[in-house]
Amino acid sequence: MSIHIHETAIVSDKAIIADDVKIGPYCTIGPQVSIGTGTVLESHVTLDGDTTIGEHNYIHSFVSIGKMPQDIDYSNEHTKITIGNNNKIREFVTIHKGTEDKFETKIGNSCLIMAYVHIGNDCTVESNCILGNNVTLTGHVYVEGHAIISALTPVYENVRIGCHAMVGGASYVFQDILPFTLAEGIKAKSAFINMVGLRRRGFSEDEIKNLKEAYKIIFKRGNKLEEAIKQMQEKFPDDKNIEHMIHFIGESKRGIAR
Repeated sequence: MSIHIHETAIVSDKAIIADDVKIGPYCTIGPQVSIGTGTVLESHVTLDGDTTIGEHNYIHSFVSIGKMPQDIDYSNEHTKITIGNNNKIREFVTIHKGTEDKFETKIGNSCLIMAYVHIGNDCTVESNCILGNNVTLTGHVYVEGHAIISALTPVYENVRIGCHAMVGGASYVFQDILPFTLAEGIKAKSAFINMVGLRRRGFSEDEIKNLKEAYKIIFKRGNKLEEAIKQMQEKFPDDKNIEHMIHFIGESKRGIAR
């Protein structure tokens, strides 16, 4: 047995594990699991199903990844989980594999997933996201890059959280959160542009100014969404951030929280 695998760990000989992976006490690794170089599993971690873990991830104690989804229609079809590189996954996180909807639950790179988070079947969490303690993604949720979801927040199925958005703590998210915005409230609604987050990530003052004006067009002037889109297209024909906002609205199935 590798010196990096604790003697109490149960590791399938069919699992694909890089030589320097560290697997702590009482971990259980199934036969379809792949773990990339530099990844650490502290203790009591369960990895099951067709699960691919990338490089340099740190997975804390009592995490469960790859178990069957909590979906009464799931009938043991072959689905999977893919997790990228440089993620920190804290204690008691659960991540369930996909269903025949997307066949995959996916997490990007450099995410911080705090304690007791649940990521349900067919969710996608893009790179550089932060999910606070006890966040629940109920299934089929899509979280775009650099989004932050604060603690104790449940997100309804098929909801999308836009890039660079921030959702306040203990907010129920049942409609899509527009990119670049700050959302809050018991039923989350966009409150304004996420200016602090955007400045921290290097957005220029001109970019932020345009996003503030776009926000007012959508939320503050009584426009229907169709009219708001038309006004933004006319006023900001070459702004890539506004273009992404417009595309996000057009793709919404749950409606925009406003």
